[in-house]
Amino acid sequence: MTKNFLSRVALLVAGALLSVAAFANEGGNLQQSGTDLTDKASLQRGAAGFMNYCSGCHSLKYLRYARIGEDLGLSEDEVMQNLNFSGGKIGDHVLSAMPPELAKSAFGKAPPDLSVIARVRGSDWIYTYLKSFYLDETRPVGWNNTLFPNASMPNPLWELQGVQQPVYGKKTATGDLPVEGFTISQPGRQTAQQFDQTVRDITAFLEYAGEPAALKRQNVGVWAILFLVFFAFMAWLLKHEYWRDVH
Repeated sequence: MTKNFLSRVALLVAGALLSVAAFANEGGNLQQSGTDLTDKASLQRGAAGFMNYCSGCHSLKYLRYARIGEDLGLSEDEVMQNLNFSGGKIGDHVLSAMPPELAKSAFGKAPPDLSVIARVRGSDWIYTYLKSFYLDETRPVGWNNTLFPNASMPNPLWELQGVQQPVYGKKTATGDLPVEGFTISQPGRQTAQQFDQTVRDITAFLEYAGEPAALKRQNVGVWAILFLVFFAFMAWLLKHEYWRDVH
């Protein structure tokens, strides 16, 4: 029994080490996204950013255009004119206009649906990922990513961010050159602060897309707490009135 117990412990430790190693390979240093789902202006900008720079390849198949308009305070005309580039109807799901066959031939595989990416990866991961692209001529698409190495995706926001060049550190024992930072070799249309806000907005929108009901649940939660406070106050008054004659 002791040998079996030790074997199980060894397997658990090995699994933990492998998990840590895998996390390190994807870049464990995540930047805080600072998203705020109560900021509708941020969500609206994020929706526009996603539709303009991401929806050409990626879908949100669990989210409808009508739901976006309802939740983000946008009219049907605003949604159809500014967010719908696929030609779908207001009640349709947000699907990429790129045919799967074309996507597969261009990138090797069809880009994934991003409906629940924030729930799977987390908002900080998305925020850091979108800021971690750099030029890499060894890659088929010419780009690489420090958080998700060898990703088959080009930098969708390079026109805004500018062109990032890697700053390499000392060569490791395995012969690899770790990327320790970035320099901007070609400025983008936005300053660093403006780009951070753009990425934060897109991240917030993807966080919302992963669970649209969260917006209403937060509002309901506030009213529920207020009701409980009011009910507790009324119960205290009733108790006070009931026990007044007893004392």
